[in-house]
Amino acid sequence: MRMYDIIHKKREGGELSEEEIRFFVQGYTQGEIPDYQVSALLMAIFFQGMTRRETGALTLEMANSGDRVDLSSIPGVKVDKHSTGGVGDKTSLILGPIAAACGVKIAKMSGRGLGHTGGTVDKLESIPGLRTAIPREEFFDIVRKTGLAIIGQSGNLCPADKKLYALRDVTATVESLPLIASSIMSKKIAAGADAILLDVKMGSGAFMKTLEDSRALAKEMVRIGEQVGRRTVALITDMDMPLGRNIGNALEVQEACQVLSGKGDHRLRALCLELAANMIYLGGQASEMASARVQVVDAVRSGQALEKLRQMVEAQGGDGSYIQHPEKFQVSPACVEVTAPAKGFITRLDAEECGLAAVELGAGRETKDSVIDAGAGIVLLKNKGDSVEQGEPIARLYAQTQELCQRGQERFLSALEVGSHAPDVGPMILERVEGE
Repeated sequence: MRMYDIIHKKREGGELSEEEIRFFVQGYTQGEIPDYQVSALLMAIFFQGMTRRETGALTLEMANSGDRVDLSSIPGVKVDKHSTGGVGDKTSLILGPIAAACGVKIAKMSGRGLGHTGGTVDKLESIPGLRTAIPREEFFDIVRKTGLAIIGQSGNLCPADKKLYALRDVTATVESLPLIASSIMSKKIAAGADAILLDVKMGSGAFMKTLEDSRALAKEMVRIGEQVGRRTVALITDMDMPLGRNIGNALEVQEACQVLSGKGDHRLRALCLELAANMIYLGGQASEMASARVQVVDAVRSGQALEKLRQMVEAQGGDGSYIQHPEKFQVSPACVEVTAPAKGFITRLDAEECGLAAVELGAGRETKDSVIDAGAGIVLLKNKGDSVEQGEPIARLYAQTQELCQRGQERFLSALEVGSHAPDVGPMILERVEGE
């Protein structure tokens, strides 16, 4: 078998066999096939697409390219969740404890932030003492005892995906639906969960900007999950404006604690309750969604969900008093207040630009080696659709220096528009996609 023939076949619109996909994935992972040939194949896939069978085969080959996590020693149905990324997206910190309080087992591996989207691991590490690098058996033991653990990706998980994604990033082949879907699902399959919940973001702060593209991605990932025996559900959710009121690492943990206490931003709270209900449904703790929704409301109202987060934090070495008293989190010392330039309504608060403003403040990474300031970020006093008076505070920006605050303010102002008429603010959840 020759890589040249595989490239030519896909360039001409042919369907690659499982053996051909295995040949190129294994060969590239092991360093036997050069970048320039795989680059050519990726570009052919970008233009010709892949069939369902090809996408499924690629997903499994990437999942099998390294370690596979075996969660069978943890009793019960294990449910994983993946978000396609967003600004102010602290949902894992909220829905995980809610679902765990309802009996679902959550053994989750999360990533770090890069660019305008934040990472769950960075947020958790703003809690003093908390460890996200935990040996596999200890990770399992925490889940068995508390029902919930969230750690950083460890071991040799999906090395083929890491290599292929790095190559896609420099060859303008990232925006390929089968390559995106197989990249996400290979990691979820390798992580070992029995069922998968997907939060597919749509809007200015998301990778998918349109409902049509988001729907296509959601359907493809659900189909892959069902094809490999994982019960899978996807929700398409709005990311045209920041999610919640806080953007930044410690700030987002604070807001997660508020929501778990039954308070906080109503759109964020509604989304997390619905996501958690879907996790309970997938985990077999409810036979229908109506029952699952009742359970999640009870878990928050009773305080069990907040207590579950405290238990997880302490099991991972963190100071649980920060969960009970989130006001203990320290914000960065320099602050600037952004005020409304005119009377009216906030007609635009671009999520991506807000995320980039947080990066300027020190809350995110421009490169993988950037150091994060856990206390930096943005507190939104107003969001899209809210009425404002001229000079009224809209947001507070926190950073280590006033210079960084000014840079963040310039970026934030580019995200903001105030008009005379209230804009349409659509629903938080746009569609739900479930397997046949």
